[in-house]
Amino acid sequence: MDKTIICAISKKEYSAHLLSDTNFVGEKIKAVLKKQYSDWNGSGFVFNEIINKARTEYITGLIAAERGELDKLDKEVVASIANADLMSRDVYLEKPEPITFGERLADKVAAFGGSWRFIILFGVVIFFWIVINVLLLIDRSFDPYPFILLNLVLSCLAALQAPVIMMSQNRQEAKDRIRSKKDYKINLKAELEIRLLNEKIDHMLMHQHQRLFEIQQIQIEMMEEIVKKLEGSGKQ
Repeated sequence: MDKTIICAISKKEYSAHLLSDTNFVGEKIKAVLKKQYSDWNGSGFVFNEIINKARTEYITGLIAAERGELDKLDKEVVASIANADLMSRDVYLEKPEPITFGERLADKVAAFGGSWRFIILFGVVIFFWIVINVLLLIDRSFDPYPFILLNLVLSCLAALQAPVIMMSQNRQEAKDRIRSKKDYKINLKAELEIRLLNEKIDHMLMHQHQRLFEIQQIQIEMMEEIVKKLEGSGKQ
């Protein structure tokens, strides 16, 4: 049977693993708890959900004091810390959003237009176009020098290719924005977690130093009593 402990705040009985010793809770979190529960004496074991709510309120106030009102991303980070959820996910492993046929075609055209295969193929076509019209079809060329038809084809190709590439770049920028939002949330959560951890460690060190000082005082008192007894037995 699990050991049960009474919560120092709610006065309800819970399993021992559902409570935490407030001696190991940071002073700023304890300050929030004291503000919420004025009748609490600041010691004992407290239900973890109560501590998590106080931690959430402290983090919310911390972000609001530094940046003003919390936006949607900040609220997601605070909720993640309160629920102890993981935020680091591989964007490439997530289920992709459905895209239209035009968007898929734009991606393929942009990928092909930005490759060496396209450059070489286009260079070969232009070379043979010029050779055919200048050397092979001297009297019957369909596009004599200065190759007005070739210039028209190139202009039309550039006019069509540019917006298609921009469509693909816009989709890539949307992916980059999602990735940057995820990075921001992970960095913010890490910063807040580190700050909470530092405060907790500082509190534990102060508490440990206090306990060591108390033990030292007890040892000094014991040594003084031993010295007095030895002095009393020496006089006898």
